Amino acid sequence: MKKTGIFYAINTKKTNLIGKEIQEAFGENKPDIIPLEEASTQNFENYDNLVLGVSTWFDGELPSYWDELLPEIENLKMKGKKVAIFGLGDQVGYPENFVDGIGILANLFERNGSTIVGYTLPDEYEFEKSLALREGKFLGLVLDEENQKDLTSSRILAWVKNLKKEFS
Repeated sequence: MKKTGIFYAINTKKTNLIGKEIQEAFGENKPDIIPLEEASTQNFENYDNLVLGVSTWFDGELPSYWDELLPEIENLKMKGKKVAIFGLGDQVGYPENFVDGIGILANLFERNGSTIVGYTLPDEYEFEKSLALREGKFLGLVLDEENQKDLTSSRILAWVKNLKKEFS
């Protein structure tokens, strides 16, 4: 598997736990974890495959740790890189902008030339709308730790199994 990095804010408890679980699911070829709090554009350029972690805040906004990097990320040349995104959301509390952070990041990285991989199906979720949804699929792994925590581990294992194929 090509060089892979997992990017997320380690200061966010749930995202940090999920990021570590995703790293472990890769098995012996574990990706590096790059804390967003310390990341630079060069970190993104150093990897062939990127796994990005994001939660959606308030009314469909990116958390501040991603917001602060956006101006730099917008200028990255990412052609040939594969990007997979995992996102945390609350389908009951925020059904009108469920996991919008995934969609925002996917659009940004696609504009920079990346290929988005790791699509999943929305079948087991109930929500009104989401920027993470395109042509009937989510643009990444969707996790609802508030309402479906018991499904998280199995979803991660299935997603990483597919990512390993897409990243090779």
